[in-house]
Amino acid sequence: MPELPEVEALADFLREHAAGAVVGRVDVAALSVLKTFDPPITALQGRDVTAVARFGKHLALDCGGLWLVTHLSRGGWLRWIDSPSDAHPKPGKGPLALRVHLFTPEGGAPAFDLTEAGTKKRLAVWVVRDPHDVEGIARLGPDALAISEPEFAALLGSTSARIKNALVDQSLLAGVGNAYSDEILHTAKVSPFATSRSIAEEQVRILYDAMRTVLTGAVERSVGQDAARLKGEKRSGMRVHARTGLPCPVCGDVVREVAFAEKSFQYCATCQTGGKVLADRRMSRLLK
Repeated sequence: MPELPEVEALADFLREHAAGAVVGRVDVAALSVLKTFDPPITALQGRDVTAVARFGKHLALDCGGLWLVTHLSRGGWLRWIDSPSDAHPKPGKGPLALRVHLFTPEGGAPAFDLTEAGTKKRLAVWVVRDPHDVEGIARLGPDALAISEPEFAALLGSTSARIKNALVDQSLLAGVGNAYSDEILHTAKVSPFATSRSIAEEQVRILYDAMRTVLTGAVERSVGQDAARLKGEKRSGMRVHARTGLPCPVCGDVVREVAFAEKSFQYCATCQTGGKVLADRRMSRLLK
């Protein structure tokens, strides 16, 4: 799933390539992605792209007072095409969900696709007059790169959730997902199952610094990359996430995994849990 660094990089890419262009035809290949009907998607045609913004993990284009907002969810992605086909895409064929044709001031006619891999279709698109008309944006907590350390400490003190769950709860903290929460917790040497309120003041400071370091570093690596290369850049920067069975780059212990119904997370027992191996829910309940 694209998280804050990748969505920020996509926003930066679109600011460079799409801002100032005029929206042409919008092809909808999967009606299920449209979550609004008024204004209609056709209302975007002929409007200038005046700005591109990120709201948590949502990507938004200001098209002359109407906003095209998308959440890429787990399998979604954005693909830039310099010379798209004039043919209308066939609904239900392949991963394409939506194609937006553009006309640039330089005379080009590129497009960008919103695509979704896999069988579970969760990619969402809204056309709204205000981004906060999108429920997911309206309920976002403070952005993970904008929150101050005192605000972060207060946020953790406001919930009894496990720290892993608190970091990925978008209503508490916007932008962090499963992958970067693994990286943040590993960098801070904090157990995923530590209770948010139980974390000592010094640990909160370390965790905040780790969050800033991990996310800022990922943004710096990602911004300026071609949209097609961002997924690879994300994977290359991971130390524990999606590295089950490989050695921890800090201590050399094996990276372990806890799996749930649709997702999993990774951690290092030596670095994060004092050597204690957390039970995998596929096999048993969590160790107490």
